[in-house]
Amino acid sequence: MNTDPIADYLTRVRNAIQAKHRVVDVPASNLKKEMTKILFEKGYILNYKFVDDSAQGTIKIALKYDPSTKMSAIQSLDRVSRPGLRKYTSSVKVPRVLNGLGIAILSTSKGVMTDKEAKKEKVGGEVLCYVY
Repeated sequence: MNTDPIADYLTRVRNAIQAKHRVVDVPASNLKKEMTKILFEKGYILNYKFVDDSAQGTIKIALKYDPSTKMSAIQSLDRVSRPGLRKYTSSVKVPRVLNGLGIAILSTSKGVMTDKEAKKEKVGGEVLCYVY
């Protein structure tokens, strides 16, 4: 049993990047699907596919690398809020990652969104992770 599925998701992606894998499989959930969509929209991953092979399903994520330097588009994935210590923010104090070069993924009352979208919508929420 996994007590923190978001940390497991981030760790699987982080480990696949370190091992220079092209594709990583992650157990699916609605929150992980929304996070994957955000990573794709912001250009951190190449592609993704939701596979309903079991009761839970899986997410196949194609990782993105620079062809010349073989560096990943994702340099860091940091879990912020965790089960033992939740981190919430108001719409005014939404964190900026690397002065706007990275993104923070938030879980808000209007769904899962990035820090910039949350500021525009004027909603706060739980800060799930930082990506840059």
